[in-house]
Amino acid sequence: MESTGGPYLNTAAVTSPVGIARLLQMTFGCTTFSLVAHQGGFSAAYGTFCMFVWTFCFAITVFIIACEFTHLHSCLSLSWGNFTAAFAMLATLMCITAAVIYPLYFVQVGCYPIGCEVRDFRIAASVFAGLLFVTYAAEVFLTRAKPGQVTSYMATVSGLLKIVQAFVACIIFGALVNDSQYSKYVATQWCVAVYSFCFVVTVVVVAFSVTGKTALLWFPFERSVVIYTFGAVLLYTSAAVIWPVFCFDSKYGSPRRPDLCAKGKCPWDSQLVIAIFTYVNLLLYVLDLAYSQRIRFVSHI
Repeated sequence: MESTGGPYLNTAAVTSPVGIARLLQMTFGCTTFSLVAHQGGFSAAYGTFCMFVWTFCFAITVFIIACEFTHLHSCLSLSWGNFTAAFAMLATLMCITAAVIYPLYFVQVGCYPIGCEVRDFRIAASVFAGLLFVTYAAEVFLTRAKPGQVTSYMATVSGLLKIVQAFVACIIFGALVNDSQYSKYVATQWCVAVYSFCFVVTVVVVAFSVTGKTALLWFPFERSVVIYTFGAVLLYTSAAVIWPVFCFDSKYGSPRRPDLCAKGKCPWDSQLVIAIFTYVNLLLYVLDLAYSQRIRFVSHI
């Protein structure tokens, strides 16, 4: 049979710097959750989250390597460059979170009461979790857009910031549901509406970019994203002013942590986390607005 196309297998998918980084991701990810599942152990919501992160990232990485090695990604209804760039950034954020949470809650210096063998497994899992984060961060560094380079939107600074903004919003939502008492005032409910609206629109922007459907829209997607980012800056500015006033001003809340507030179940702690990450996301949206005016969208890469 005569071949009419190129090679069936793309060896660059595993021999290029990005390919090598993905192979290391697969190796470190498998090692991490295997150590935890075999002997390290995990429990409660924190441990379950860490295991989900490692298994999820491992599965998607294997999928990406397989698709690129066999050229199957060309058959998918995805903007492959946007998809891989978005996943690499998301995996970086998820892995650094798990790499901090697991040793914080499960690693101890002494052997009692879990035993020295379990302790050693947990330490080893923590080390590989840190290496896993490094490899995903390396992929983000290798695939990021260079000045003057035509690349996918999600590989640009603005595209990567979209992933970070959505991730930070998830942290805010986690603190909101942890007895933050946001329903106490209409003003704090407005802040929740701001967080929710900006999160949904950001996810929609990422979804349209990853699926490569931006060219099918009847309105100029590029201009709409810039306008939305400007609106998000204004909305987050209002939340950054309102939330601290209604949570930490003595007229509405408490400027200091109450002495009788239980650790892990204190509304004041959740309110503080929300305030901090509100300012973090405000800064991210300001940076996004600055960078978004310098780029052009490419949906088919």
